[in-house]
Amino acid sequence: MKFVAEALSISEPAVKRLYRRSILKQAYIPHPFFSDISDAYLLSKKFGSYEEGTFLAISSEKVYIARGFPKIKRTLVLGECVKRHFEKSEVAVEEKINGYNVRIMKIGKNIYAITRRGYICPYTTERARELINIEFFKDWPEFMLCCEAAGLESPHVPKEIYGKKLDFYLFDIRNSKTNEPMSLEEKIKIAEEYGFKLARVFGVWSGEKLIEESIKIIKELDREGREGIVLKDIEMKKKAVKYTTSYCNCSDLEYGFRYFNDLGRDFVLTRAVREGFQSFELDNSEDRVKRYERVGKAIVDGIIGSIEEVNKSGKLKERAKLRFKSKEVMELYIQHTKRLTRANFEYAGIEDGYHILYIEKYMASTSDRIKNLISGGFW
Repeated sequence: MKFVAEALSISEPAVKRLYRRSILKQAYIPHPFFSDISDAYLLSKKFGSYEEGTFLAISSEKVYIARGFPKIKRTLVLGECVKRHFEKSEVAVEEKINGYNVRIMKIGKNIYAITRRGYICPYTTERARELINIEFFKDWPEFMLCCEAAGLESPHVPKEIYGKKLDFYLFDIRNSKTNEPMSLEEKIKIAEEYGFKLARVFGVWSGEKLIEESIKIIKELDREGREGIVLKDIEMKKKAVKYTTSYCNCSDLEYGFRYFNDLGRDFVLTRAVREGFQSFELDNSEDRVKRYERVGKAIVDGIIGSIEEVNKSGKLKERAKLRFKSKEVMELYIQHTKRLTRANFEYAGIEDGYHILYIEKYMASTSDRIKNLISGGFW
């Protein structure tokens, strides 16, 4: 742990206290697939100036740091937020991809994918080594690629709208030690040079034009079944702001009510509140009636779906399909996942040269509550 103390500029006893309090945690399972890493830790909470999810590793040659993702503020009233927060700034409207955040960096000779919480994910790392051009890191060794991992074959947010296989959509390039971001222009230039997929940038506007175009884009993304937008000043000097579509809010509401006893009440409350504020800003009377129907349908469909599944099979579960080039990496991923959550795994053989694994998560609390209620129990 000496390297952690040096990296964070604190004493070794202080590092040990962080570890005992589970603020500092082991970030990986030692394995030949992670051959460049001698040891690695993560911060499970913000510590000093270091963000939650900050990753620290040591190799034979040096210490590596990947700072955690800065929190992106959410607005519920788009127009007023633009006027107050961005004033006359030139602002890019970028698509918010519905996946999971990863930081991709090179340690030693290989690429590693680090999740938002700060763990090295074997599945995402193997996929990154297939898809990410390693030449970027030879030219820009102090930087990390901040990407959204999305697609149907996702262990966290399976969405076929981004394709069946897991892919990466670049949204930021940051100095891994300082978290300083590159400008929009630099990011786009690098993405073109190294062949990275970008989170879609719709355009750059300011003032009233920015509000007008953002609302148009939100309505179009809503029709397409996409998540939303992120507003970023082109020099990346001001904090980014995110805003989600009604489709995303209602999809989350359906999911939240499907697993109503496993997810916190705050999960569904925040989505419902977003719909109220969006209706206040954007809806005429006819649109508002449509929103009533959409929100109500999401809630009722979520609950009914879970009741019917428990009534039929006795339990609620989530199931995702993953593919691996290496069976050894697949087995490492199973170990990794079992450390973090309860899940079952089913190996389905080889498909197009890849090992296919199904991961199944059992939602025990909601399942048990529904079993009790449909058998005449009390709430």
